[in-house]
Amino acid sequence: MATRIDKEACREAYNLVRDDSSDISWASFKYDGSTIVPAGHGSEYEEFKSQCTDDNRLFGFVRILTGDAMSKRAKFTLITWIGENVSGLQRAKISTDKTLVKDIVQNFAKEFMISDPRELEEEYLRNELKKAGGANYDAQAE
Repeated sequence: MATRIDKEACREAYNLVRDDSSDISWASFKYDGSTIVPAGHGSEYEEFKSQCTDDNRLFGFVRILTGDAMSKRAKFTLITWIGENVSGLQRAKISTDKTLVKDIVQNFAKEFMISDPRELEEEYLRNELKKAGGANYDAQAE
């Protein structure tokens, strides 16, 4: 059966993360049978990480505060999590299913495909987003 996505519900979760007046910093999307649906959202990144288990595959849209001494700004990332125990067929399918998610989650600075929990560390993601962000004036602040 072809994978579908609950566009309305997923777009609502996506917009919560994008909203500057909201403290929601992440939203996750999971499989419910053959449909991708919102799995949750929150303001603590650790809550998102706790969903990324060895037996799970999901997508996450995360807001991370980056910047340097001159400016602070929100950067967004799309994370595809594939747990270590996910079957080969499900691993292959998530790559094509990601296009459904990208129809809704369109604005992000960097995309990650992660299966190693160490790469989920917030500081690792922040550093990768910093590298992708261009100018960094931290060195001049000292």
